Amino acid sequence: MKIKLSLTYFFLVVILIIVLTSCVGQTHSTFIPIPDSSYYIQHRTFQVDFDKIIDSKDGAQIVSEWIFAFLKGGIEEVERLDRFYDKYVFIGINEGENFNTLNRWGSFFSATHDFPMLAAARIEKRMIQSTFMYPDYEYGAFFESLVKNAYNTVFPNTIKEETYWIKVKVDNESDELSDDVTSNVFFFFVLISMDKITMQNIIRNMMSQTINSVTLTGEQAISVNRLRQNFFTGF
Repeated sequence: MKIKLSLTYFFLVVILIIVLTSCVGQTHSTFIPIPDSSYYIQHRTFQVDFDKIIDSKDGAQIVSEWIFAFLKGGIEEVERLDRFYDKYVFIGINEGENFNTLNRWGSFFSATHDFPMLAAARIEKRMIQSTFMYPDYEYGAFFESLVKNAYNTVFPNTIKEETYWIKVKVDNESDELSDDVTSNVFFFFVLISMDKITMQNIIRNMMSQTINSVTLTGEQAISVNRLRQNFFTGF
């Protein structure tokens, strides 16, 4: 009888140690939420096949230098052009089948009032590129506050360089009720530029104001400071 009680007691102690060890391990572990790929859908690079372009502002199958660069390699490729060596480039894009509506959109697109939308999107994209977790987890309240501040910031001396359009042949999914599986879509682009030094100073001031208005954990503060030091690398 004594032997049975001793064995039972021994196994209970072993189980208790295992449970306690597991709990201690969980207490010191860090939960890291990893975003799925759908989180980045809005930041995909714009792409159009050159052989699908059937008309443009300059004529059939002819596009301007900056449009060619953009379709080839995105904003980064446009900023490599000599005319933009000291500027940041932003491109507003709209698409549809009604040329007149899109033309009015391009004409009324304002380098003053509409530019903050483009700037905020680029700032958000840059912050996301530096994270391994959800940005609002890694940067805390700093992430959302900085993006909101960008939307409400005045960016002086922005220049509306040009409005451009291309007409693209688009292959649609087959429709049993229709024999037409292709359509023509217009893409309108508004090219806006801003002096690099001016914009960097604005964003640095914006970051300073933002970090002073939010409360961060120690790890979030470290991530934000690292971001501030390297923000314009890859911006």
